[in-house]
Amino acid sequence: MENSGKNKTIVISLGGSLLIPDEIDTGFVKNFKSLIDEQLQKGISFIIVVGGGKIARKYIEAGAALDSMDDEDKDWLGIHATRMNAHFIRAVFRKDAFAKINKDPENLEEFKSSGNNLLIAAGWKPGNSTDFVAVSLTKNLGSKKVINLSNIDYVYDKDPGKFFTAKAIKETTWEEFRKMVGETWSPGMNAPFDPIASKLADEEGMEVAIMNGKDMDNLKAYLEGREFKGTMIR
Repeated sequence: MENSGKNKTIVISLGGSLLIPDEIDTGFVKNFKSLIDEQLQKGISFIIVVGGGKIARKYIEAGAALDSMDDEDKDWLGIHATRMNAHFIRAVFRKDAFAKINKDPENLEEFKSSGNNLLIAAGWKPGNSTDFVAVSLTKNLGSKKVINLSNIDYVYDKDPGKFFTAKAIKETTWEEFRKMVGETWSPGMNAPFDPIASKLADEEGMEVAIMNGKDMDNLKAYLEGREFKGTMIR
């Protein structure tokens, strides 16, 4: 993937479930930073879009319990959670990261002209998740690949936590995947990939690799073009 005026740029949608499963997972952050630092030294640029994690869901659930909060307000709570998480990750990568968190995937001009090789991004506006932000950024880079890091090894045909017969899906089409996740977004939705993001990725002919972000060797294998464990949607 090429970004005008830059070397290869890779877009990662970093699931908030990895960053904050319950509390902030500093062990994960250290390992993730080590791998990204190694890749940055090779001349690869990254855009890392940070999700909201459990803190976003707690706010959204609290809003739902109070009845008076509409979906737009719930979405804004989730968006602000992603921005707090993104600020934390930007601070972790302070030496290399662009000084501002990206909150608008349609505006990359400052980053492109900055000379930085790492941009941290967060939620944008109601109606979608940070997966949609990742796809939008990829589109605006003129690229076709997104990495989605979550806490699952694969997408399954049914919830493996409820059904022991659930089967891992190693490769699928957007048509089949979109049948699984549907067409509607709701605040705090827990899907392998946001249905609104899926629609845009399908329209743009993108390839999305979904994998377990805790396995750094596996992520490295993907980054280096080797065989990896995960689900490929295209």
